[in-house]
Amino acid sequence: MKRILFFFLILSFTVSAQNKKLPWENGKLQVTANHRFLQHENGTPFFWLGDTGWLASSRLTQDGMDFYLTTLKNKGFNVVQVSILHEIPFYNVYGKPALPYGFDFSKVGVSPEYGYWDHIDYLVKAAAKRGIYIAMVCVWGGPVNAGLLSTENAVKYGTFLANRYKNNPNIIWIIGGDTRGDKNPEVWQALAKTIRGIDNGHLMTYHPRGRTCSAQWFNDEAWLDFNMFQSGHRRYGQRSGDGELLKELNTEEDNWRYVEQVYTLANPKPVLDGEPSYEDIPAGLHDNAEPRWKAQDVRRYAYWSVFAGSFGHTYGNNSVMQMYTPGVAPSYFADKPWYEALNLPGYGQMNYLKALMLALPYTQGGPDQTLIAGENGQQYDHLVATKGPGYGMIYDYTGREIRINLDKISLAPKNLWWFDPATGNLKFIETMPGGTVTYQPEGGNRPGNDKVLIAIDADKNYLQKDWTSIPSL
Repeated sequence: MKRILFFFLILSFTVSAQNKKLPWENGKLQVTANHRFLQHENGTPFFWLGDTGWLASSRLTQDGMDFYLTTLKNKGFNVVQVSILHEIPFYNVYGKPALPYGFDFSKVGVSPEYGYWDHIDYLVKAAAKRGIYIAMVCVWGGPVNAGLLSTENAVKYGTFLANRYKNNPNIIWIIGGDTRGDKNPEVWQALAKTIRGIDNGHLMTYHPRGRTCSAQWFNDEAWLDFNMFQSGHRRYGQRSGDGELLKELNTEEDNWRYVEQVYTLANPKPVLDGEPSYEDIPAGLHDNAEPRWKAQDVRRYAYWSVFAGSFGHTYGNNSVMQMYTPGVAPSYFADKPWYEALNLPGYGQMNYLKALMLALPYTQGGPDQTLIAGENGQQYDHLVATKGPGYGMIYDYTGREIRINLDKISLAPKNLWWFDPATGNLKFIETMPGGTVTYQPEGGNRPGNDKVLIAIDADKNYLQKDWTSIPSL
């Protein structure tokens, strides 16, 4: 813990020098008019860059929370997904129970003692100081599926949560918790509608089971503001037979397919991958002999999803999602302390995607595979393209040859760049009059040699030719 405090002092100094404007000073979050993205009330785009800190509220001390949130702030994250009632009964790091009086919340706060919900309050306020939203998973799916939360108690619990946090500017509600929406739907509906009836000021979604999407059950519900899918942790060829949305074999890693499916609905809502493969977790979760997902894999999930039309992305890390500390029994073979796992390369690379998207008018754009002249490719060779006013981009995970039809963007001359998702490096290539052109990234054709080919109308100033990276906002 001394080590944590030492680094926390350094990081606190760094944060104090950063821009102090908080996101919600631009107004509350809302869905854009085209039903594909999020923005603030004044029109400022909101690119969701989230982390799965599921057990941050229960396993971290106040100092641990401060260190964790400051680290995320410095890495460009603006959302943390937290499970605040992970089991029933449930206790935090100080030994305080979440439900000391069962579902009678009238006595919560009567005692001057620092209790469970005071600690949740601390997390919410500490995140707010750093401009971070808490995407609050009200209750995990496990206890609901075990019959430990009735519809009657869901109403009591939802009333308590909504009244306690409705005035905090940095709340996003998450109903569900790693569970299908057709399991105990009456409980989830009661919880969601109760909270929405009290709090209309914060957005709400549903976190589903692996390889499913909230749109399967709740897309037309008034309380659901945006969809979330969990593309999960399996590699190509791994199946569990639990009703995956993607039925075709060997599509297990194709998270871009979930986004495509949502936008085939009659009433599509914004969507993002709320739980892709975690960095440093074995593929499929349960066999330590399986290879672990690496930084290149989490980059691939992020760019595939966002270029396919997601309004942001959530990163995950095996040790951090469970706040693993030596001496505590790990899940899924975690072997790095959470505070050291924060230094894994994937954590530092996510902000490059956020910077890239915010440099462009991406809320006016969307996916467009017609930019790709030729085959889109299968599995790791799959190219994903997106375009907007005067720009187009193609993500290439394996460094394969790219043929791009520049005229699909506009008929104006184009400036072209390479962007490196692993380093954030930006390199100007050339100016072309238009037509179909072919480019081959340096470094050979192999998984993890990922690059983004960027084409922008020459009269647009989204990027500058002499930039070697994209400034982070």
